[in-house]
Amino acid sequence: METYFNIRYEFDKRLVQECIARQLQSGEPGYICVADGVILNIANRKPDYLKIVNGGMFSICDSGYVPLYIRWIYGKRYEQYCGSQIFIDIVRSRKYRMIFMGTSQNTLNGLKENLKKENPDVGGMTFLELPYKAVEDFDYESIAREIEADRADIIWIALGAPKQEIFMSKLKPHLKRGVMIAVGAAFKFYSGLEEKRAPQWMIKHHAEFIYRIFQEPKKQLKRCSMILLTLPQLLVGEMIRKHRKERSCK
Repeated sequence: METYFNIRYEFDKRLVQECIARQLQSGEPGYICVADGVILNIANRKPDYLKIVNGGMFSICDSGYVPLYIRWIYGKRYEQYCGSQIFIDIVRSRKYRMIFMGTSQNTLNGLKENLKKENPDVGGMTFLELPYKAVEDFDYESIAREIEADRADIIWIALGAPKQEIFMSKLKPHLKRGVMIAVGAAFKFYSGLEEKRAPQWMIKHHAEFIYRIFQEPKKQLKRCSMILLTLPQLLVGEMIRKHRKERSCK
């Protein structure tokens, strides 16, 4: 794991999978954040939220631009590992029992039907709609009991950032085991009913944000404007940290 822009990332996909397996073997609950530009932005403006993000096992990098920034500053090459990709990778692996929590029941029904094509075992798994309420108002003890009764290994959470990360941090003390992973819009992408992910050529050229803007202009333009406002400070801060590390090694 490496820390960049104050977030603890694991970029190696193989190590991500190995860490999940070890956490499940340990019998201790844990959670993984899928850190896109929105999470990066909020975490660096709100210390309490940054503490929640770094309080998990690690974060995977769901930003196509963070690897570019790291390459410019450090000369190191990393790849994006987005939430929708880790989601489908684990579903296709057929290694774990999973529970899917969040969004509307209609979306969950479509998600279940589509995922059964990737992993027939999904047909016997639980898809649980969570009520629309403030993150402080959930009955975490009751939710934990449902998860325990289900005996799920992987707990997928789709509530949107920053709500889903706070949700995981509040649910963790009530769990006896399991790995929670917050995947944002992945449920919608794979439900076949709502928004789809950008074409591969746009993802490859770091233009997925343009596609998302056309999908949800009001929401995405607000997010992009906040990211652009804080980006210069983040880049300067990381350059300063790099120079300090270099000086300390001399």
